[in-house]
Amino acid sequence: MMALAMRMLVRDWRAGELRVLALALVIAVGSVTSVSFFADRVRQGLGREAHQLLGGDLLLVGDQPWKEALSSEMTRRGLAMAQSTNFISMVQAGSGTDGNKDGARSLLAGVKAVTSSYPLRGKLRIAPKLHAQDEIAKSGPQPGTVWLDERLSSALEVNPGDTVRLGSSEFKVAAVLTLEPDRGANFFNIAPRLMMAQTDVPATGLIQTGSRVTYQLLAAGERKDVDAYEAWARTRLERGQRIENLENARPEIRASLDRAQKFLGLTALLAAILAGVAIALATRRFVERHLDGCAVMRCMGATQSKILSLYGAEFIVLGLAACVTGCIAGFAAQELIAYWLASIIQSALPQPTVIPAVQGALVGLTLLLGFAVPPLLQLKNVPAVRVIRRESGNPKGSTLLAYALGFGTLVALLLWQSGDLKLGVTVVGGFSAAVILFIGVAWVVLRAASSPAAMRFFGARSPAVRYGLANLRRHSRSNALQVASLALGLTAILLLTITRSDLIGAWRQASPPDAPNRFVIGIQPDQLQPMQAFFTSAGVKLPEVYPMVRGRLVSVNDKPVSDKDYPEERAKRLVEREFNLSFMDALPGHNQISSGRWFDPKDRKEAEASVEEGIARTLGLKLGDQLGYSVGGETFTARITSLRKLKWDSMKVNFFVVTPPWVLAKAPTSYITALRLEPGSEPVLDRMVARFPNVTVVDVSAALKQAQGIIDQVILAVQFVFLFALGAGLLVLYSALVATEDERRREAAIMRAFGASAAQVSGSQRAEFLVMGAVSGILATIAASALSTLLAQRVFQLDLPVNYALWIYGPIAGVLLLSLNAWLSARKVLTASPALTLREG
Repeated sequence: MMALAMRMLVRDWRAGELRVLALALVIAVGSVTSVSFFADRVRQGLGREAHQLLGGDLLLVGDQPWKEALSSEMTRRGLAMAQSTNFISMVQAGSGTDGNKDGARSLLAGVKAVTSSYPLRGKLRIAPKLHAQDEIAKSGPQPGTVWLDERLSSALEVNPGDTVRLGSSEFKVAAVLTLEPDRGANFFNIAPRLMMAQTDVPATGLIQTGSRVTYQLLAAGERKDVDAYEAWARTRLERGQRIENLENARPEIRASLDRAQKFLGLTALLAAILAGVAIALATRRFVERHLDGCAVMRCMGATQSKILSLYGAEFIVLGLAACVTGCIAGFAAQELIAYWLASIIQSALPQPTVIPAVQGALVGLTLLLGFAVPPLLQLKNVPAVRVIRRESGNPKGSTLLAYALGFGTLVALLLWQSGDLKLGVTVVGGFSAAVILFIGVAWVVLRAASSPAAMRFFGARSPAVRYGLANLRRHSRSNALQVASLALGLTAILLLTITRSDLIGAWRQASPPDAPNRFVIGIQPDQLQPMQAFFTSAGVKLPEVYPMVRGRLVSVNDKPVSDKDYPEERAKRLVEREFNLSFMDALPGHNQISSGRWFDPKDRKEAEASVEEGIARTLGLKLGDQLGYSVGGETFTARITSLRKLKWDSMKVNFFVVTPPWVLAKAPTSYITALRLEPGSEPVLDRMVARFPNVTVVDVSAALKQAQGIIDQVILAVQFVFLFALGAGLLVLYSALVATEDERRREAAIMRAFGASAAQVSGSQRAEFLVMGAVSGILATIAASALSTLLAQRVFQLDLPVNYALWIYGPIAGVLLLSLNAWLSARKVLTASPALTLREG
């Protein structure tokens, strides 16, 4: 029986009947395994370096210095301890102490001040000069010295032995920092790194009111002792403090990679769903072509189990071969994904295990069993009388039940792979609703287009057109499926081409050409006039300066708030962090009141607050709510009297919450401004930093460029996986188009046998496909337009203009694609002998 099944497989492969099915399986398995291989490598890498990702066994992170009791308790419990302080600042080289010499160079850097015991886990590596062989450092930097990483050393053109200026102090560069085991990817760490001794921080004078500083306390020891200390410390945490352990190490990396893996996984399973549809369509055509042969086999004495075993063995062998090929393709694809994301991961990933390959093979076999077995059951049930009565052998209830079981299995697989029940249900529900909507709309429109009134109007002078429109009604179910498949494929193509270009163009136009490209942070009140005088003498346009007060939201309507009150992750982070508050009399030009009213300068009866509408929506705030803030150890309350819409893309200074000046007049205040510096004017900032060393200058253009580079890498990887889905969609399209090819060929042969000319046959098919192409193109255009608008508003926060070209290209693409199919189909029909076609049927 196995030998016969292999001969059948070779015969059917040569006939081309199994190639679409095999290709669909390869795409499905390749897409799933590529993501699974990559996820497995990342999981192994994070697990292997869990201790190093923290720099210890336990990490306490806060925005205020840690109390002595926490470090004393570490010592009492016999745990090793280390501390670090992280902030950003300008580093100068080549300017001396006065900042006026030629060749001055300065760069924003992430500063990390550490104790001598840092790190507790992992090793620091340093090199004696740039591009030299590095070695393990015995301890952190000695007092009076700093280590610069390769980026900072190259940018400032300094080598070990040179001197750099940081704040009010100068330091000798002692080494080049090549490896920092616990370096993350947040704002502080994405910048070039400078490492120094923690005892040198006070002399720099950089930590002032309004400074953004992160304080870390590290612990290491026996697991049970660390766990006991963690339980003790958690009960003493205050607002803005958290504990990171081996399970939640490097949350910014884990969160980003988890999101990327989920998105890639869902994209891969979208390809699997489309591949399943292609498998079902291809198998359906395969079965229809073999019903007669099975009926003859039944006449020769073959049992139902014998027929099912033969075809089952044929499909299993084909499935195993396709799964192996798909696993190989998936392994190659994940190597490309890992290469594109190498600069984000910043560590060598271990080789994947065999588990993803097994997982991919199971996905492929599940798709094969779920979507290929139901049509094969029709072969088992074909009666011998079909040799005489050709209408026998239609699907029965057991076949439909098998389809339902296959779809249910695939849904469960999708939910499992997504790792997020809510997200998985949303995707499955949305995809199913879109398919049902496409099929339903297509069926209604095609029936309307083939109504008697439409045929009288369009087919009054052409019998071929009239017959083609009549076909729309006679094949309404299969045509609706073809239109839905074509619409899905065209939607993906339109999103990848036209609307993607629209999104990129809108992002590029969001920032005006004269937008500020530098932020100056941490200006102290006594520095306002000297700094304005400095800019005037330097010939730079005086920027707008805004007050900034650091405060924490503690209550809403007199009810204390915490991160536990909000289910969304962004809301939790907003509640836990400190806000940048501001006060002003007049509404800035780049702000717009969306509801409520602006402050009355003369009204001091009640403290008021104006809140940005986005954060109000995230935190569930509304007009009239009473907000309580803690600022500098003091608390105040203010009622929301207006909501503002901000133009974040203006690159000007914006604040979530603004009050009248009298509300925050006594709060500790620093100032911030945004200015535009043309190329070649950088020495002005070097002189400014030399004169005001506590001030931080953020080069927004460089940061945006670097961030965009990372985003481009992620997009490249995601689009690569999306090509699997696109390929599967095209397979669905092809399978749907050829699914009715045999039936159309028989109908054309009957028309020709009754005297229809070749022009009438081809004209009827052109009329039918023309309507189907127009409907599918319009559906795809609507879907692509809706999806692009949703992405622009909800993901990119951009105002996407209406693209009229999309409404032209979409329908034209649908018409051209099905017109091409009509032409190819007509060629096959007209070149085939009607007698032979009818005899074969």
